[in-house]
Amino acid sequence: MKFHYEFSIKKMGHPINHQQSLLMMGSCFTENIGDLLRQYKFRVMENPNGILFNPVSVAEAIQLYMRPEMIQETDLFCLNEAWHSWKHHSRFSGITAAETIQQINASVAGAHAFLKHADCLMITLGSAWVYELTERAPGYAPGKVAANNHKAPADWFQKRLLGAGETLLLLQNMLVRLLEFNPKLQIIFTISPVRHLREGVIENNRSKAVLIQAVHDLVSLLDQCYYFPAYELVIDDLRDYRFYAEDLVHPNYHATRYVWEKFTEACLSEPSQALLKLIREINLAYQHRPFHDTTDIHRSFLQKYAVITAQLMEAQPELDFAEELHYFRTGIRQASGPQAPR
Repeated sequence: MKFHYEFSIKKMGHPINHQQSLLMMGSCFTENIGDLLRQYKFRVMENPNGILFNPVSVAEAIQLYMRPEMIQETDLFCLNEAWHSWKHHSRFSGITAAETIQQINASVAGAHAFLKHADCLMITLGSAWVYELTERAPGYAPGKVAANNHKAPADWFQKRLLGAGETLLLLQNMLVRLLEFNPKLQIIFTISPVRHLREGVIENNRSKAVLIQAVHDLVSLLDQCYYFPAYELVIDDLRDYRFYAEDLVHPNYHATRYVWEKFTEACLSEPSQALLKLIREINLAYQHRPFHDTTDIHRSFLQKYAVITAQLMEAQPELDFAEELHYFRTGIRQASGPQAPR
């Protein structure tokens, strides 16, 4: 008996390898895949504006990275004793305007430098519903879209569903400029399987339909674009609430791992796929917490993985195992350094 519907996935024409760098943009599902890529030692930057759901906010963010402009206090607003940006997630909000400005400008500068030399951009779109500011909202301008509502009053927003043609045009215009900025860039589009049920069941389906139509039209127009069916894998392949979290909105661990396995098969080069098993083994060894860390058995365990890790780093110098190797050689864990903006 078959309990789910498997379908074949077109492989990416220029698959990703460990020598390349990837910028991940879009919904929270982007960060699920980005976290796994980072665990497997790919060079990844995630969401320099924070989580973004709608195509307008994604396009505006990418355009900002191409021509980085430093924001000022006049670009922010104060609400509930914190300073916010309509173009950024609340993770960038601060108690003072100076704190918020510093965080945002540092992230934009980092994204500009990263995107200029990135090999791949993965965009996961979550919703075609946009929330435009009304005249009651600080920073109002006609048609200005909020990337995050920051728990602002409802009458500060007017909800609107983008059209497929409108979405196609704004993404196409952004990508034309982007490919002039970085001609070697490959773009992966996905639609998030996260269900936006706060909009309503029918409204969520209308939204996903807009995104699917626009993205497929775009992929047919631009050779450097590729579509990975994350949405279809959860909705049509797994197709069961067992694969959702308790909120029935977010795919759970098992669904995410299933999509990840399909992603590696379709989007990673064969040499990089071959490395995953050994990298996972080293990761598990590093995460191991012994009951007695002074025994000969544990010292032998560390020595074994120090050799394995050093050999892998010599063969694959682009892989960063410095923290793990230090632990295997000394038995001392280093404090993790700052990560790239997420």
